[in-house]
Amino acid sequence: MINKKQFIKETFNSHQINLDDNQIDMFLLYYNFLVEENEKYNLTAITDFESVVYKHFLDSVLPYKHLKENSTIIDIGSGAGFPGVPLKILRNDLKITLVDSLQKRVNFLNQLISKLNLKNIVAVHSRAEDFCLNNREKFDYSVSRAVAQIPTLSEYLLPLVKIKGQVLMYKSQKLQEELESGQTAIQVLGGKILNVLSFDINEIEAQRKILIIDKIKQCPKIYPRGKNLPKTKPII
Repeated sequence: MINKKQFIKETFNSHQINLDDNQIDMFLLYYNFLVEENEKYNLTAITDFESVVYKHFLDSVLPYKHLKENSTIIDIGSGAGFPGVPLKILRNDLKITLVDSLQKRVNFLNQLISKLNLKNIVAVHSRAEDFCLNNREKFDYSVSRAVAQIPTLSEYLLPLVKIKGQVLMYKSQKLQEELESGQTAIQVLGGKILNVLSFDINEIEAQRKILIIDKIKQCPKIYPRGKNLPKTKPII
C-alpha cells in the first residue's frame, strides 16, 4: 500500500519543491475531496492518486517561483481548482480569484476552500468576458490551464491584467505550432511574448510549457467580445 503523504512529499522534492507537513495534509485532503465529489460535479477524468499528484497538483505549481510575493492572480476556467488552488497551498501569500462558468464547479470550489481553510482566495461563477466588465486591468497575473488556443485565451486573459502584469498559459510541447496563430491576437490585445518556461515531469514522460506574456499597453475596450466570439471567431 502506497504511503500517500510520503509520495506527495517525495514527488514535490524531486522537483526541488519542499512542502511542510501542513501543505502535504492539504494536498491529501484536496485529493480525497476531489475524488469523493467527482461523480457529482464531473470535475476531472484523472482520479487515480499518483496521476492526480503528477498531472494536477505538481503541474499546477511549476511556475510558482515566477510569481512575485503578495501578488493578485486570476485563474480563468478554474474547473476543479487548477492551477489556482495548488498555487495557493504552496504560496499562501498569493491572493487568488478562481473563475468558472459552471455553477456546480464553483460550488465545489467554495466547499474546497472552506475544507482547506484557505484565506484570500475566492471562487466566482461567471464567464470570463462578463467578469472582465468590472475587473478590467485589476490583477498582477492571469493564469489558465484551460484547453483553448492562444488567440482565444489571450482575449480572455490579457484584458484582466494590469499594464506591466503578466499572463501565464499552461501549454504542451505543441506550443510552437500554436504560437504561429497566436502572435496577432497577443499584439492586438496589448501583449508581448516574454518567455517560455519548460518543465519535464520525467515520472510520467511529460513536458509542460508555460507561455509568459507581458502586458505592455492597454487592451482595446472592445475585448473580450461576448457571444462566444473569442472561440468561434478568434483574432488571427
